[in-house]
Amino acid sequence: MTDDLVALLDYFGYEDATFVGHDWGANVVWNLALLHPKRVNKIINLALPYQERGEQPWIELMEAIFGGDFYFVHFNRQPGVADAIMNENTSQFLRNLFRKNVPPTPPEPGMMMINLARAESPLGEPLMEDSELSVFVSAFKASGFTGSINWYRNLDRNWHLMADIPPIIHQPTLMIYGEQDKIPKSENLKNIVPDLDIVSLDCGHWIQQEKPEETTQTILKWLEQQNA
Repeated sequence: MTDDLVALLDYFGYEDATFVGHDWGANVVWNLALLHPKRVNKIINLALPYQERGEQPWIELMEAIFGGDFYFVHFNRQPGVADAIMNENTSQFLRNLFRKNVPPTPPEPGMMMINLARAESPLGEPLMEDSELSVFVSAFKASGFTGSINWYRNLDRNWHLMADIPPIIHQPTLMIYGEQDKIPKSENLKNIVPDLDIVSLDCGHWIQQEKPEETTQTILKWLEQQNA
C-alpha cells in the first residue's frame, strides 16, 4: 500500500507530499514515512498513533493479552466466519458501526464485530445522514468484507517486513486524537516522532466526521505554522 502511494506521486510528478491518514490510513502513513522517507514532507495522522513493533508478532501478542474472541485474533484464527456474518448484515453492521456519543457499556461476551453485525438496536447517535451511509452500504454489498478483513490477516506479515527498519520518523508531524476514542494515546510517540505536535478534540473515534470544521481548521493552522 505504501508503494501504491509512491506510485501516485510518480504518476502526478510530485517529488514528495504531505500525507493525512485516519486509523488504518494513519498506519499506512506512518509506515510510508519509514519505508519511503524522501517522498513524505509532513504527516498529519488522526486517531491511531504509531504502533510500536514488539518482540512477538501482532496476532500472537493480542491472543495472549485479549483472548481468541478479540476481533483481530478471531479474523485470523477463524477465517471466513466473521466475513459471512458481516456480509449477511451489511446495512445493520455499518449503521451500528458509524455512531457517535456512544455511552460507555461493559464489554459483551463474544466477538465485537459480529455483535455489531447482529445488534438490532444501535447505540449513541448516527454519524452521518442516511444518504451518506448508503454510499458505504452499496460499496460493501458489492465488494463484501473479506478484502477489508484481510488487512488484519496481513498484520503479522507486516510485522516481519518491518523487522529491520529503524522506527524513527523525522518528518514534522501533527497527531490528532479524539478525547472519547477508545484507542489509547501513545505515551512514547515523542520518542519515535521527535518533531511532533499533538491536538485533542472533544469527540470519539470518527474525528473528521464528528468534528469536520474543527479538524479542518486544526490542520490548516498547523500547515500555516509549518510553512511560515
